[in-house]
Amino acid sequence: QLQLVESGGGLVQPGGSLTLSCATSGFTLDYYAIGWFRQAPGKEREGVSCISRRGGSTYYADSVKGRFTMSRDNAKNTVYLQMNSLKPEDTAVYYCAAASYYLTLQVMCDMGRANYWGQGTQVTVSS
Repeated sequence: QLQLVESGGGLVQPGGSLTLSCATSGFTLDYYAIGWFRQAPGKEREGVSCISRRGGSTYYADSVKGRFTMSRDNAKNTVYLQMNSLKPEDTAVYYCAAASYYLTLQVMCDMGRANYWGQGTQVTVSS
């Protein structure tokens, strides 16, 4: 059974850091691009970052560029999102998702085009 399980969320003060993990199982991670998405209460889902199958290319939304870093370890079936300099507006439920095909990473992220989704992990940035 294909699964994506996010972890690492929590409460952090503004300016702090968190690292999210997305553990995958039931499929060969090498064959999938992975994206991190987020949704805040009352807002539409937003693509945060997307990474190519082997990790050679990465796309970041303008809102997180320079603060977030996405990486993957296919041998460990895990994808990461390192989040630094967190702001209150980063508060959201964060989801990882897998796409077997994508036109470009930007399209994948901007349009939320993915085949499989995790359940999400809450990130709250507040003092």
